[in-house]
Parts: sequence; C-alpha cells; structure tokens
Amino acid sequence: MFVLIGIIAVTVCVIGSYMAMGGKLGVLNQPFEVTLIFGAGISAFFISNPIRVVKAAFGRLGGIFKGPKYKKADYLELLTMQYQVFKLMKQKGALALEAHVENPHESSLFSEFPTFHKDHHAVDFFCDYVRLLTLGSDNPHEIESLMEQELEIHHHSDHTIAHALTNMAESFPALGIVAAVLGVIKTMGSISEPPEVLGNLIAGALVGTFLGILLCYGFFAPFASAAKQIMEEESTYMACMKAGITAHLQGYAPQVSVEFARKTLSEHNRPSFAEVEEACGNLPAVQ
Repeated sequence: MFVLIGIIAVTVCVIGSYMAMGGKLGVLNQPFEVTLIFGAGISAFFISNPIRVVKAAFGRLGGIFKGPKYKKADYLELLTMQYQVFKLMKQKGALALEAHVENPHESSLFSEFPTFHKDHHAVDFFCDYVRLLTLGSDNPHEIESLMEQELEIHHHSDHTIAHALTNMAESFPALGIVAAVLGVIKTMGSISEPPEVLGNLIAGALVGTFLGILLCYGFFAPFASAAKQIMEEESTYMACMKAGITAHLQGYAPQVSVEFARKTLSEHNRPSFAEVEEACGNLPAVQ
C-alpha cells in the first residue's frame, strides 16, 4: 500500500511541478525514448544475470507491494512450534520426532502450525537439523556452525538478487544519456529545419536524460532498497530457528530455548514473553 502511495507521490511531484512551471505535457510523450531506456535496461539485466537470479529478482519486485512475508503472528506461531518440538524431545527423546522430520508435509505435529508448514524452505531447514539430532549429532557448536554456514549461503543468494536490482537501477541514467545522444544526432540531421522543429527535437532528446534519472532514483533504486530490506527482515525467521535449536542442544528447558529464539526477532515483530507463554500454554498435549 505504502509502495503504491510512494509511486503516485513521486509521479505527481515530478510531473505536477513540471506542469506548474508551464511545461507542456505533450513534450514528455516520447514512447521511443521509453523503449530505448527501459527496454535496454531490462535486456542488459537479462544479459548480466543467470535466469534463477532474474526470476527471483522479478519475484522480489512484485513482493515489495505485499511487504515482508512474515508478520508478528507468524513469528509467534514459529516460537510455539519450536516449543512443542523441544518439549516432545525432552519428554520422549529425539527419536520420537523421526517420523515427523522424515515426512514433515504429512506430519500431524507440524500441520498444527500452518504458516510454518506451508513454507517448504523453513520446514526443510528445521527438519534437516532436527534429523541430525535423531541420528545422534548433539554437539551444539558443530550444529551451530553448520547452521551459520547455511544461513550465510542464503544471505549471499539474497545479496546477489539485491545487487542485481541495484545494478539495473543504476543503468538507467547511462541509458538516458544514450537516448539523449541519439536524440542530438537526430536533431543534427535536421539542422536545416526551422527553430520550432529543432526546439521539439532538442526537447525530445533531453527527455531521455530525464527519464533515465527518474527511473533510477525515483523508482528502481527505491524498489531495490525495499527488496533488500524485506529480504533482510525475512532472514530473521531462519535465525529464530537457529537460536532455538542451539539453545535446545545446550540443554535448556523448552521455555528457555524459545526465549533465546524470541530475542533474535526485530522489535516490531517480537511477541512479548507473556504472549509466548500464553500461546505455549494453549497448545495441545504432545503425542
């Protein structure tokens, strides 16, 4: 919602100010300039990135209109899921989770937590490390180091996407100069035309520079920044699971392990201690 408001505000401020100064809107109608700048920028984006990054980047551009994937309620659900799992392991041992982690998408335990259960990346991450516990790997330092490496790979992937979007945004001003130069070449080829015609041609050429700068700093650079912030915020979902699993491996009670996990969350997404305690108290008995 706020992204859409921002797009409208940028457009109104720029175009409105131009018209208020007496500028003619028709001069800005340069479809071939738009095709050159925007089309060449997108094409260069395809050239410079593998298809997986291109798909992920466009997905992230669409995602900025929705905001972060996880809300406060989703983090509360994640904490209660960890509490339930850690409690079951404390009561019945790690082997009690073997059937759940081997086939998590049909698990009656994980299905009680729908947001987590539908996120296959989160499910795979959590179950992979719980599976290690069922196999006898209980060294907290080794498991924590392995989780940090996996999260670093995930962070690198997100950084690649953000970097690709930023590079695309930064290409637009340069392509705007290309459009302006071509416009000047076109104008010089019509040097014998009367001043009114030459004026329109020069104005059309300068529109290229204007569009390139506007596309970069008015739209795509903010889009890239928003996508990066969303990805960084979403990474705390995985970090929350890492903190909980590490605390459990160090022998803490389920309530304490969940508190360790809760402390990793951003302030605006972090449920209070009382909210977590109440939610955990309302969970059904572990089977």
